[in-house]
Amino acid sequence: MEVIDTVAARRPRPTARLRAVAHRFTESVRTRLASLPYDYPPALIVSADVALLAVTGAAIIQRHEYFPTVLPLLAMFAAFLPVPLYALFDIKPYPVLLKSSGLLACALFLLQPVPADFAPFVLVVVAGEVAAVTTRGMTLGFTLLAIAELIAFDLAGHLEWGGERLEGLPMYVLGIVLGTFVGMMLQYQRRFLYQERENQAIRAGQAADEERRRIAREVHDVIAHSLSITLLHLTAARRALQTDEDVTEAVEALVDAERLGRQAMADIRRTVGMLDTSPAQSKPEPGAADIDELVGDFRRAGLTVDYQRTGELSVVTGAVGHALYRIGQESLANVAKHAPGAAATVRLDVTPELAALEVRNALPLGPPPRLGTGMGLRGMRKRTELLGGTIRAGIDDDGWTVHAQFPLKSGSCGTLSTMLPGLLRPKTQEDQ
Repeated sequence: MEVIDTVAARRPRPTARLRAVAHRFTESVRTRLASLPYDYPPALIVSADVALLAVTGAAIIQRHEYFPTVLPLLAMFAAFLPVPLYALFDIKPYPVLLKSSGLLACALFLLQPVPADFAPFVLVVVAGEVAAVTTRGMTLGFTLLAIAELIAFDLAGHLEWGGERLEGLPMYVLGIVLGTFVGMMLQYQRRFLYQERENQAIRAGQAADEERRRIAREVHDVIAHSLSITLLHLTAARRALQTDEDVTEAVEALVDAERLGRQAMADIRRTVGMLDTSPAQSKPEPGAADIDELVGDFRRAGLTVDYQRTGELSVVTGAVGHALYRIGQESLANVAKHAPGAAATVRLDVTPELAALEVRNALPLGPPPRLGTGMGLRGMRKRTELLGGTIRAGIDDDGWTVHAQFPLKSGSCGTLSTMLPGLLRPKTQEDQ
């Protein structure tokens, strides 16, 4: 007895089975509707079918006096003919099939006229469906054909409205026209949706390209800076061993080179990590306050730098501070690379309205450098322009000068800092 009760308890209840069957049926219908070539929401397609069911049902009820004739039932079957054709034979409801079934259904209904007939509204629903899925030419052709069918039945005396001919025809014609307009509006809405999707894809591609360029500039800044200082340290170590045989000085230079190499590796990992979708690293981007340490690194590497800073750094925003740091980093790396042995002068002036950075160095012997040929200069200009600042780089008097300044109370700078945080982080490209 207990075994029988246990088996009975494990059997699914009839209501549960019905819910499971209904769920499977609903999912099957939703899948079939989603596979239609018209890309409309399943709810919209079902709504049109429900409206058609209501109209044909009302038309059948109006013809109760004609029973037991099956002509109204045949008309209803003709109206929904695309449904079994698609469900059983996978014949998609193309516009020609929709038009044919609608015209046939309305004609079968009108063979048995009744006063204030609902049957012509079948053409209203079908006109909207056709206009939503086909071209304007085919839509216009079906609209004219549906109106012609109503006129023909009205002339034959099968379109009654209160016992007067032509009394209901204008209302039916107006309904068909309105149904056509509704379908055309749906089609225009679908076209605009496609266009918006395409525009979003283009914008996403552009944003991805800009992000890759930004990361490339950041990697360049890190590598150029670290390698320049590391090479200076290695040069100092080699000279200490070759000329003075000072092992202690050489070891100190190598230790500094090793420290900067490890720091560069950490910066590169952090920068490349921006490509990942994981949360951003907690380490902040370098800013204006880090320029002191930047100059110290180059000094310890053997580069002669005269550095002077004036003003309060607290008024400098993070985006502007990061740009100043990267421009100073790029400029000093170029001094070490293109003018070895030359002394550099760095001036950072901050006022409540303006932040300016100037890096100057003597020109190396040989032909003067070409202006604007390096990716580093283009990267600095790009970074400066995004923040509403100005930059000047080139030969000035007897040296090479890079002068960049940024407004601190400009609306453009604050707006960009708020709206484009991804673009206002690292921005420099490659060497001069």
